[in-house]
Formats: sequence, structure tokens, C-alpha cells
Amino acid sequence: ERRKMIVVEKSGYHDSVYISAAQIFQGIRTEKRRDRALVRYGDDSVSPMVTPHDEHSHRAAYELAFSALKCQDLLEEILLDSCVYPCLSLPDELTSLLVVMLYDLQDRKFEPRKVVDEEEPVAEVREVEHYLHRYTFKTKLAAAVARCRIKNDALSIEDILPETIQKQQQRASTLPLCVWVNTLKISLQDAFRELKEEGLTKVESVADLDHCTYCVDQHCPDVLFFPSSLKEKLLNSDLFADCKLLLQ
Repeated sequence: ERRKMIVVEKSGYHDSVYISAAQIFQGIRTEKRRDRALVRYGDDSVSPMVTPHDEHSHRAAYELAFSALKCQDLLEEILLDSCVYPCLSLPDELTSLLVVMLYDLQDRKFEPRKVVDEEEPVAEVREVEHYLHRYTFKTKLAAAVARCRIKNDALSIEDILPETIQKQQQRASTLPLCVWVNTLKISLQDAFRELKEEGLTKVESVADLDHCTYCVDQHCPDVLFFPSSLKEKLLNSDLFADCKLLLQ
């Protein structure tokens, strides 16, 4: 029986992912001069400290945090333009959580979260989620996002990012994925067999990589390369869930 996907595309994340992403974002966010900072972040990260239970969720938290970081200025502008911020009911210590959850909310077109959370609910996440989903605020946020896109003639806020960041993203998206076979848990031959069962074909070199293919590194036989388009499929496979394959 196949495992449930940890992250459902465009449907939100578990509470622990949001909390972890907020903690990461709090540590990497762009600091602004006090006299120019219209959005205030608390001195400490979100509490309580929550660590995702598996590699997939841990990676999702980092991806969410860095996505919010790329769009920090735009997200802050949306919060201010919509008058959703400042919020007297949310302390400054929850601003990082507010920002990462806003990024995710607009990324899934303001649709409700559909993940069935099997973990203990995190009060701070539910509080911010309830705040963002209040009808008037949700409408104002969607309108602010639309105004931001129209002003910049963009289909999404990702398209408004500086050209240098967009080029970096484009380059990164074309690089092959590097994956290590954890031979403590699976042999190379068994890994190849399971990949074949997943519909993947082994090819000779990186130059031959196509949609459903992979190749073995010429110098390290326990290192595999996959097309970047297979990232979601791989991360949600049993091989990754069982830590038999590890993304480098």
C-alpha cells in the first residue's frame, strides 16, 4: 500500500511545516532600517519550537520559507495595502508565520487548506489561519494581490520578482536532481528495480535525461541524476519516504 503524500500540491501543508517555515524565515528575512520598517517582526521565532517529523516536510518548510523570502517585500506590501496588517490580535512574534502562510494562501489561489492533519494542531497556526480566512480579510488580500499583479502587468507575484532572481530560478529549474542511494537500506539493484516499477528508465548520461529517465554518476555508482521535472514525483515516492533515496 502506498503512503499518503506529505504535501498535497496547492492544498497547503501540515501545521508543523508552517511553524518550521516561519522559524526559518525569521532567521533569514531581510532586516530593514527601523525607521523604514512598516512591518514589525518579533525578536524571537515562533514558539513552541516544532520540527517536522520527516524529510519531506522538513524540505517543504525550507522551500516555503525561501519562497516567502524571495517575495518578502511584495508580501509586506500586500499586507499593508489590504489593511490586514497591522493586527492588534496577533503579536509581532507571529508576523513571520503570517507572512509564510500568506505566501502559501495566495499560491493556492486563496483556496482552503485540504491537508488532513494527522499531527497535533498548533494553536498559532490555527490562529493565523483563522485570521487570514476571515471573509473580509480574505477578500481584501485577494484584491491587494490582484492590484499588485495589475500594477506590474504580471500573472503572479513570482513574475514581479527582480530579473536577477527570476534568472536564478530559471537556471536552478533546469539543473538535474542529484540523488544518493542509501545502500544501508537498499541495494543498487533493488533501487534500480523499484525505479523501473515507478516507470523510470535508466539512460547512459545526463545528456540523455528526459522526462521519465535517470542515469548513474560515472564516478560514484550510488549517485543518480534525474530531470528536475521529477522532483515532486520522487519526493512523494516510497523510496524517499523510507529514506532509501536522499536528495542531495
